[in-house]
Amino acid sequence: MPEALKIGITCYPSVGGSGILASELGEELVARGHEVHFIAYERPFRVPADAPRMFFHQVQVSGYELFKYPDYTLPLSVKMAEVSRDHGLDVLHVHYAVPHATAAILARDMLPADRRPQIVTTLHGTDTTLLGRDPGYGPAIRHALERSDAVTAVSEFLRDETRRLLGVERAIDVIYNFFEPRSPARSRAAVRAELGVRDDEALILHLSNLRPIKRIDLLLETAARLRPREVFKLAILAGGDFSPYLHEVRRLGLADRVVVRQNVLTVEDYLQAADVGLFTSESESFCLSILELAAFGVPSVATAVGGIPEVMREGESGLFVPAHDADQLSRAVETLLRDPAKRRAIGEAARTRARTTFSAKAIVPLYEALYRRTMAG
Repeated sequence: MPEALKIGITCYPSVGGSGILASELGEELVARGHEVHFIAYERPFRVPADAPRMFFHQVQVSGYELFKYPDYTLPLSVKMAEVSRDHGLDVLHVHYAVPHATAAILARDMLPADRRPQIVTTLHGTDTTLLGRDPGYGPAIRHALERSDAVTAVSEFLRDETRRLLGVERAIDVIYNFFEPRSPARSRAAVRAELGVRDDEALILHLSNLRPIKRIDLLLETAARLRPREVFKLAILAGGDFSPYLHEVRRLGLADRVVVRQNVLTVEDYLQAADVGLFTSESESFCLSILELAAFGVPSVATAVGGIPEVMREGESGLFVPAHDADQLSRAVETLLRDPAKRRAIGEAARTRARTTFSAKAIVPLYEALYRRTMAG
């Protein structure tokens, strides 16, 4: 049996795809006998407090008057070096290049040569597609990737964009996101009742952090064009502040059609209650939410952008719309709402793809192999 590894994981602990993936990866690694140390400014929301071989080390961020803005990178690097030294970490697996890979590289340089962990950096999207374009960040991101011992991206699209935007020529392994759903705590009927969904209504679900790239304006415009409008409710699980969009909800006459829930932790309750997912993003590196819905047999309608075509297959596990057009998006949603048999068939295909291609059983061994390959030089 291969020797167990000691792995440090740093991610943004807020509700978002990278934090969810990092947290679940930690749980899966522990289940496979490894020791995992999370290093962040607060405990990632899906990381349990009492799991064996799983530890959390909090980074204290101080607001010195000398600094106009609090600094996170330096305290993070010190904590990474401390945990690596005290616990003999084999690998520091950081999610996002800036500031996490930057801090890991600095931490490695603080340690003696024989005590330095390998640095694995996973790109999730924003650090390439947004910050990579910024001349104030691009050179630092490129440096962090070049100094990492291994780099992964969550889609082929993101790998190619990283090379194009940053001029990175080094190897980048594509390791897709995975999702292992927990059992819902409430029944489908109970969740739909909470959301005010009648038996003759379909529940359309959207999950995101509400950043501008998610195009919430287009999401709401699409919902406003669905006909007949009495046959659906749109539930938005918001990982950010939805208040800027309340005026748009009222303007479009959607006050009785849209239900918002903020920072939901038990996402599986809502996934199993949904009939269709709807995603209108300007760009996506992967779109974990589509995979989460697919795991419960729920098909999605989405714009065919970025890495989304790598997650779902047109007509088999979801429906694509090639343009950011509310009319085309609404017609695709109506296709699924009006044909329950087709919706179920596509949903089952999506579930099968989620269980085979994007399961922990398929993905986590790829990370384990990468850790060992990197340690072997």
